[in-house]
Amino acid sequence: MFQVTVDAAKCVGDEECVDVCPVDVYEMQDGKAVPVNAEECLGCESCIEVCENDAITVTEV
Repeated sequence: MFQVTVDAAKCVGDEECVDVCPVDVYEMQDGKAVPVNAEECLGCESCIEVCENDAITVTEV
């Protein structure tokens, strides 16, 4: 199981994480990525790789 967090202050809303996530963890809300399905996270870290602002953290719990 993984905990997914997005630092809203760093998120620029480019939707890269939304596009790359294979299990639809993220949804755009008010121009920011929000991990609405974090329980589905596979821990692949694709979202981290595409986030140029280091706004995403994925931690195994």
